[in-house]
Formats: sequence, C-alpha cells, structure tokens
Amino acid sequence: MTFDFRAARLTMVESQVRTSDVTDTDLQDAMRTIPRERYCPEGKAFLAYAETEIEYAPGQFLMAPRDIAKLLQLLKPRSGEAALAIAAPYAAAVLRQMGLTVVEQGANDPVAKGAYDVIVSEGAVHHAPQAWLGGLSATGRMGLVERSGPMGKAKIFVPAEEGFGARDGFDAAPRYISGFEPKASFAL
Repeated sequence: MTFDFRAARLTMVESQVRTSDVTDTDLQDAMRTIPRERYCPEGKAFLAYAETEIEYAPGQFLMAPRDIAKLLQLLKPRSGEAALAIAAPYAAAVLRQMGLTVVEQGANDPVAKGAYDVIVSEGAVHHAPQAWLGGLSATGRMGLVERSGPMGKAKIFVPAEEGFGARDGFDAAPRYISGFEPKASFAL
C-alpha cells in the first residue's frame, strides 16, 4: 500500500492551517495543491505533512505548516507581485501557485535593492538583516521570525519614512538559519 500524499495534504490544511486562523482561501488552495513532499529529502517524505520542521538540506529546515501558513497570510501576497524566498523552497512554491513571480536564494546571497513586494524566510534569525530589508520595494512587506531564545516572534516589516516599521504576528520557534543565530556574549 502506498502513502496517500494528497489525502495527507488535505488533512494538513484542514487540521493545521485552517484551525490556526488562516482564512485566506487563495493561500489554503495553494497549500492544498503544492506537494510539500517534493521539498523533503529521500526517506523523509512521509514527514511532509506532520506538524514539524523538516531538514531539507544541511542546517536548513522547512517551517512547520501552521507557521508558514500564518506567516504568508500576514504578508498578504497578491498575484502579480514580485517575491523573494530566502531559504524558503516550500514558501516559494506556494507563492508561485498564488500567482507571484518568485526568486529563490540562500540567506547569504546578495539581495537586489528595492526589487521585491514580498520577502519571506522559513528560518529564524536573531534580527532582521538590513540587506534583506533593503530588498523591499516602497510598498513591500517582509515576513520572518526573529528569535533570541527558545521562542521567537513572527514579524512583518514595511518601509517607513525613516527606516522600517515592524508589526508583531504570532509566537513561533523555527530553527535558525545557519549564521543568523544570536551571538554569544558574556554577562554577569
């Protein structure tokens, strides 16, 4: 008997996404369509729809389905927008399905200035990198999880008159992107 990924995908949306106040039907439809198991390494596809993060490359993890759904909903992506997915292969596929033009890149790759309406990362960072913020267009939004301890906060960043404004979203604790963890410091 083979594993029914389609049924698991539908169950994921019904039990993890919709029950977490993700009401954007375009986002739900995209998550029902995109085969998340394609982004899992061989031997871990069965975990694709579990409420867990999955290591898809050394030190890089897919965000749990609930968390990436909530983060994408906060970003309010719209068809026709330009998006940048940083260490976020599943989020990139969902955004493409929703009609966005998506560029995928690694966390340390250079970011084109002012080029993106939406920027998203599936990994946590200690602080939002200025280089990533610089990639936002005048009406852009960046969504990520800032974390300095066991729990982090999903945040949406937008350009402001002076710098960037941030709005808190929900609590989450995805794994850090390698190199973006808090720096160790000495304190008395």
